[in-house]
Order: sequence, then structure tokens, then C-alpha cells
Amino acid sequence: MKQDGSIELFQYWNRLRRGRHAPKRTEIEPADIKTLLADTFILERDTRSEAVFRLSGSRLCGVFGRELKGFSFPSLWQDKDRRLVGRLVQGVFESSNVVVITFDGISGNQRSNPFEMIILPLAGGSDNQRCLGAVSAARKPFWLGADPIVEARVDTVRVIDADREPVFLANRPAIEVPALAPTELPSAHDRATAGSRRIRHLLVLDGGRGE
Repeated sequence: MKQDGSIELFQYWNRLRRGRHAPKRTEIEPADIKTLLADTFILERDTRSEAVFRLSGSRLCGVFGRELKGFSFPSLWQDKDRRLVGRLVQGVFESSNVVVITFDGISGNQRSNPFEMIILPLAGGSDNQRCLGAVSAARKPFWLGADPIVEARVDTVRVIDADREPVFLANRPAIEVPALAPTELPSAHDRATAGSRRIRHLLVLDGGRGE
């Protein structure tokens, strides 16, 4: 996850679930995520087992140039991505996976803009399956919202088991990276006398067969 909206929504969802597979949908308080609401959505599974929009934020509707409530979620995507996206959402409903998708949104005038989407499971029973998500624009060009996105094209997909995978790698130790400043390069005399040379943070040893 790279976009602030995705990270903030995940952190809120993760706090609510308190070790469970997912929080209950009744535990979501719009006031707690009021700065994210314009970009969020809720999907539900209809009688055909297809994911459809139950709710969608105002900015999200503006990006796509229409009210999304009641529309099929896979219908946002280009034809070749619809089956993949449909399967991913079913994994959220059925396996409580967290899904992160980066995609290119193509406008009616064939402009392109990158986005990130996160989809998070909600607990509500097998007869009332829903999930929570957000869409964040990686860039915000002048035309976004005025030239509606008419097709989404998947760039990358990540499926996360939030119970087993350290999403933010919080326990991974930091790795120090040597400075690459040119002022730290050794002098030509030092390289000659040492029989080796340094290129930034790399030590290069002279080798090979002499003539």
C-alpha cells in the first residue's frame, strides 16, 4: 500500500477487528473515517453472487461520472480484467482476504491516471456479505472529475492474509544504506596504494590474470 487513503482505512479496519478475521459491518462508524468517506465504498453480494455497490462516496462517483450505487463492481473494469476482479472480490467475501489493486483509469477522452484500491472484508453473516473499500488517486490532474473514468485496467494485484502477513513489515529491522555523496570517495593516491578502488559504497578489487 502506497496511498494514504488505503493505509488509513486499513489501519482503522485493523483496529476494529481486534484479532478477528474482520470487524462487523455495524462497527463501522462513518464519523471515525469522515476524511475518507468521499473515496470509500461498500460492496454487497447480490442474489447472483455478484459484487455490487451498496454505497459509494461522492468523490468516487465524481471520478467515474455517475452514481455507482446498484452498479456491478466488475463492470468498472475492462473486459479482460472482469473475471479476475470478480474472483478477487469473492475471495474477500469468502476468505476474508485483503485485496490491494493498482490500476489505470482511462477517461472518456482517453486520458490515463493511476489509482490504488483497497478492499477489506466485513463480518455480517453468509446471508448478508459485504466489504469495505477505498480508491485513491496516485496523481490528481486538472481533468480528474471533469473527464469521467470509463474503464479501469488492472496494473498490479496483491492478496493479503491480514492474520498471517506483516502488512507494514513493522517488525523488520531497518537496513542502513551507506551515503553516496561524491565527497566521500577516496583519493586517487589511496586507491593506488591500496590495490583496490571504491566506487561510492562498493569496494572493487583488481583481479584477473596479469599479462
